[in-house]
Amino acid sequence: MNASTGAPSPLFPPKFLAAVVQAAPGFCDHDAAIDLTVRYIEEAAGKGAAIVAFPEDWIPGYPWWVWLDAPAWGFGKGWVRRFFENAFSYDSEGARRIAAAAKQFGIFVSLGVVERLGASLYVGNWIIDDQGETVSRRRKLKPTHMERTVFGEGDGSDLVVSDTPLGRIGALSCWEHLQPLTKFAMYSQNEQLHIAAWPGFSLYKENAYALGAEVSLAATQTYALEGGCFVLAPSAVTSASMVSQICDTPAKHALFTVGGGHSVIYGPHGNPLSERMPDTWEGVICAEIDLGEIAVAKAAADPAGHYARADVMRLMINRAPNHRVHAFDLALQAEGGASGQVPRLDTDAVTEHAVGANSPA
Repeated sequence: MNASTGAPSPLFPPKFLAAVVQAAPGFCDHDAAIDLTVRYIEEAAGKGAAIVAFPEDWIPGYPWWVWLDAPAWGFGKGWVRRFFENAFSYDSEGARRIAAAAKQFGIFVSLGVVERLGASLYVGNWIIDDQGETVSRRRKLKPTHMERTVFGEGDGSDLVVSDTPLGRIGALSCWEHLQPLTKFAMYSQNEQLHIAAWPGFSLYKENAYALGAEVSLAATQTYALEGGCFVLAPSAVTSASMVSQICDTPAKHALFTVGGGHSVIYGPHGNPLSERMPDTWEGVICAEIDLGEIAVAKAAADPAGHYARADVMRLMINRAPNHRVHAFDLALQAEGGASGQVPRLDTDAVTEHAVGANSPA
């Protein structure tokens, strides 16, 4: 039985081809980003892939400039406005085009987006099935370091793993893979196919080892091993055009360079399943997924199953959406009717309505 839903588990788990994109985005150009996304969806489907995963913030690209100068520079250069105006909205024509492409080419899509809601931006991930329907939407729980000058936060409802015909699918972004409790929350939902979306590794190559590909991919590989799941890890490429647009001093050119693509797919034993391409290479990388291997991997260690000690350590999670506003009606009933008497709150009559929800649609 499926531990999460109670539905019968398949006797023979499915095998299928999965794909990750390694490419430069249509940087801060919403329409170009949508066109490029549809193109790679078609390419992945043409290779026979049942699912394709795109990097973090693929639409409209990652805000690299926040790591290169003071916030005032980003305002003055127009990056703040340009980034916002080219961000992604789920109710847009672009979103409908992508959903239609998933349906047309019969492929699941995991898409890293800069979600725009009102005047706020979030690191988002949208998973669509092969019928063009939404499987899940999530936000990064805590933007990392300089990202907090751009993005808002997610909440406990974003730690979601969804049942699909391709298995139980979940996603995290970037350094969420360094958060032990976040990872355990995902493992505990019997995740089978995990999307580890990264923005790329072209920043601070000689200055911050922790931000580089070697450490980040080690964390991704560890996730596959610890979780006993398959991991699709797409990452974007920094193009020469992106560097020339952002860097206006020799110092910035030294910190932000062309390349940085290190997309890879891992198996549940922590084993690489795909060939590593040069960091400037652009295209679609594929590997075969055999969900039956998960049982073999977890026979030795299932971190949220037989290898756990719930009597010693447990994780507490608040999965409730973090509503910014709660509207409610107070029904007040006076006791006795005496003048000046304090009315009693009739708690049975209180109706609460959530407004401004941050939950996935």
